[in-house]
Amino acid sequence: MFEGLKKKLGIGKNKTEEIKPAEPETKTEVQVQAHAEITEPEEEKTIGVLGKLKALVIDHEVTLSEKKIDDALFDLQMVLLESDVAFPVAEAITKNMKEELIGTSRKISTSADKVVEDALKHSIEKVLGNGFDLVAYIKSHDKPVKILFTGVNGTGKTTSVAKIASYLTSQGLSVVVGAGDTFRAGAIEQIRVHCERIGVKLIAHQEGADPSAVLFDTIEYAKAHGTDVVLADSAGRFHNRVNLMNQLEKIKRVMKPDLVFYVDEAVAGNDAVVRAEEFEKTVSTDGVILTKVDMDPKGGAAISIAYTIGKPLVFLGVGQEYTDMKPFTPSLIIDEIFGRDE
Repeated sequence: MFEGLKKKLGIGKNKTEEIKPAEPETKTEVQVQAHAEITEPEEEKTIGVLGKLKALVIDHEVTLSEKKIDDALFDLQMVLLESDVAFPVAEAITKNMKEELIGTSRKISTSADKVVEDALKHSIEKVLGNGFDLVAYIKSHDKPVKILFTGVNGTGKTTSVAKIASYLTSQGLSVVVGAGDTFRAGAIEQIRVHCERIGVKLIAHQEGADPSAVLFDTIEYAKAHGTDVVLADSAGRFHNRVNLMNQLEKIKRVMKPDLVFYVDEAVAGNDAVVRAEEFEKTVSTDGVILTKVDMDPKGGAAISIAYTIGKPLVFLGVGQEYTDMKPFTPSLIIDEIFGRDE
């Protein structure tokens, strides 16, 4: 994950390059700070000269100008686009970096790599947002909290439901799962096996049943047994399939979910971003779950998808185990890009 982006950005290499002052274009571009004035008696002049030398050589500062960094930021934008970062997101990242860098003074002794890395890190953090604390939401709302999972076919939605059920039970919450995908062959059996493995109650009807009826019964079970959370699986569907989208609308009317989570896979790159954007226009969602993040060599979708649709990332799937569904925090992606775990 992110190896392509890291390679193109040159992150993770041992750089020793330092910022070198260029010939000043204006009097304000290079600021020299003298820490001592030569006003002392003759015997103290040596100290004054050394102080001035220190200001010139050690404390010398360079103020970054717009002209100097525009070309570099354009190159960075191209690198981000090649790494499947959506264009509006690449624009936002470089804009944030420009705002942070222009007009700031950096001492010669400051590593150029560190200056750029910090600015890029802060910019990506702004784009990613702070995520969504699902456990805190559940604990602060009336029970049961009803969560509907939806998205396109084959993105790991059913497995994500099971992983999140496992996560929530590990946080001390009681969970019941509704097998609302009644059309895909084997879907009910798949979620049944998962629920048995993690020790979670499953409500299911026969294959081909009305998913709205299944999820209604799931909610009634939760109310009767004081269950904290209802996790409702649903059949995968594309935004342009009118009959399936109408069915989803019916599910929402019957279930009245507190939250709707859109599930897609990171390996789809910009396709995942486009699908999420189109799906959001058709069926409003409250958050995004991104699967197969560990298999995404570029990392663009993980950076782009939440910013593009204006909804938070909630979980990232980073492996095959039940414990590999991680609540999203910006550090999950920032640390991967900048090699904090290496």
